[in-house]
Amino acid sequence: MSTLPGDPHLTVILVPGDGRESRTIHLSRGKIAFFGTLSTVVALLLTIIAGSWWYLAARALRVNELEDQVAAMEADAEKVAALAAQLQSIEAAYGQIRDLFGPGPDERPSEVWLPPAGEPSRRSARSPSAASNASLPTSWPLTERGFVTQGLLDGQGEDHPGLDIAVPTDSYVRAAGSGTVVEAGEHPVYGLYVLIEHASGYSSLYGHASQLMVTSGQEVRQNEVIAVSGSTGRSTAPHLHFEILLNGEAVDPLTLVTQP
Repeated sequence: MSTLPGDPHLTVILVPGDGRESRTIHLSRGKIAFFGTLSTVVALLLTIIAGSWWYLAARALRVNELEDQVAAMEADAEKVAALAAQLQSIEAAYGQIRDLFGPGPDERPSEVWLPPAGEPSRRSARSPSAASNASLPTSWPLTERGFVTQGLLDGQGEDHPGLDIAVPTDSYVRAAGSGTVVEAGEHPVYGLYVLIEHASGYSSLYGHASQLMVTSGQEVRQNEVIAVSGSTGRSTAPHLHFEILLNGEAVDPLTLVTQP
């Protein structure tokens, strides 16, 4: 390779190793600059293409991983759906079994006393411990929790001297304390109701029953079932109206009894 004096060209002499005739190539400096630039551009393009290929390959690998994760999540979702269906089936079967054996302990609290079958006057003779041991009305008046829809109102334009407790029809209503039934009958507002006299000037009233299980003058013990709930009298839905009175004046039942 040589450069002629005063000539802006570059001369390249190629001598073959097999003895053939040599070749001479004359390159101007412009061509050399062009080929140099072209080589740089090609090298840059190849670098960009290689980098893009690695980037796309990494993205494709990530897509495959995400597809595998989605497939695993879909499989897990199918398992969860199957478990939910199985749980629902088990709950339905449990409900049927529970209905066969009656309410469980969560639905019917302990210390519930059902009087023996027979006329009310005879039942009182079979529970001699009631009136002789009259107690304060401190027990929840139902065998289930219920839902208090209205509490004691006093001096607010409309008196409401007790609790309204929403409860299904024919739920057991029990005496909040031992004592004597002083009234058992029907009232225009309370419907079928029971009024029990307790110790220390206390009494309790139970209204809107569908059926009474005691009569006036009967002695009852604490937690004895005295009626079943309903919606008689001035009532728009099944519930129990429960009052506690002290010397004839209404007091808030929740100061003596605790809702389970």
